[in-house]
Amino acid sequence: MEQFKLFPDYPVTKPMLLPTDPQERKGIPITTGVLDYFPLAIAEVAKCSKAGNDQHNPGQPLHWAKGKSTDHADCIPRHLIDRGTFDTDGIRHSAKLAWRALALLQIELENEQCSR
Repeated sequence: MEQFKLFPDYPVTKPMLLPTDPQERKGIPITTGVLDYFPLAIAEVAKCSKAGNDQHNPGQPLHWAKGKSTDHADCIPRHLIDRGTFDTDGIRHSAKLAWRALALLQIELENEQCSR
């Protein structure tokens, strides 16, 4: 896997996860197939992500501390029940639901890649 620096001054490297074949890459329309469809929702999920980082990793750069919360499947229905309302921290339950669903999917995909 190719490695790249996320930020020059930040010591984390991440593997390239998308296919390297140009035709395969064109078949994954991240901007036009996701970001352009849901810009407001993606912004809310980003706010949720920042609020979670500020809560669980105060003073640290934005990052996902995956080991701090692993009960995504249990949290999703709780946030679904309270959809349309705001949690006590001012973040929408629907944004937390979306963040948890993305986290669950990300972990499933990472586990699948590791088992190959």
